Amino acid sequence: MVSLPFDRKDLPAPCRTVDFEGSGNIVCEVDLRSYEVRRGLDGADGKPYGSLASFMAGQPAAAKLVLSMNAGMYEPDMRPVGLYVEEGKAIAPLNTGEAPGNFYMKPNGVFFVAKDGTAGVVSTEAYGKAAPDVRIATQSGPMLVIDGKVHPRFEPNGTSRYVRNGVGVRDPNTIVLAISTEPVSLGRFARLFRDELGCANALFFDGMISALSNDRKVLLGGTDPVGPILAVYEKS
Repeated sequence: MVSLPFDRKDLPAPCRTVDFEGSGNIVCEVDLRSYEVRRGLDGADGKPYGSLASFMAGQPAAAKLVLSMNAGMYEPDMRPVGLYVEEGKAIAPLNTGEAPGNFYMKPNGVFFVAKDGTAGVVSTEAYGKAAPDVRIATQSGPMLVIDGKVHPRFEPNGTSRYVRNGVGVRDPNTIVLAISTEPVSLGRFARLFRDELGCANALFFDGMISALSNDRKVLLGGTDPVGPILAVYEKS
């Protein structure tokens, strides 16, 4: 059984624990016909929330928040490194540049929910060519799984290990969020999405700063700043 630093009754409704290749994970399967996914970056004061705790504190009393998670890499000023779209408005453009670091490990990619309500995870190149009409989007990197194949630069179980989180798409109506409960390699985390969770395409959000909340409190992480946030709400 996966060991958790909180009471299991605090797990959000769409979430469960998964032991994969000997490592613990929390997996949240979100049916977009029952839940709404939104992005969060800035609070009412126009400044980045900076943490899941601040994000939760800034929610309206009537909000039906289910969970939140960090979702995208950020610059020192907390602004997104790559594409960020919130309710149809592009806050930051697609980044096709070259530089060191995980974000730029090609292929990197984009997670999005289109205006028709369906979701996707595609490479940055494919997103740029298709230019889908999206309601929300976030760019990150590297891709974990590309058309059923693990990212070609990953070792099977490399020595770089962190608590990691990411997103996959099982079908147009189902997204799968996952966060490891212990340090894991990128290779193992990618195989979780492909082999255990049935996602042909999946995107890495971040490592080390990874965090997850329910509607009331941070369950994992929370000690490091976060930039872009992904939140899941019950549909009205």
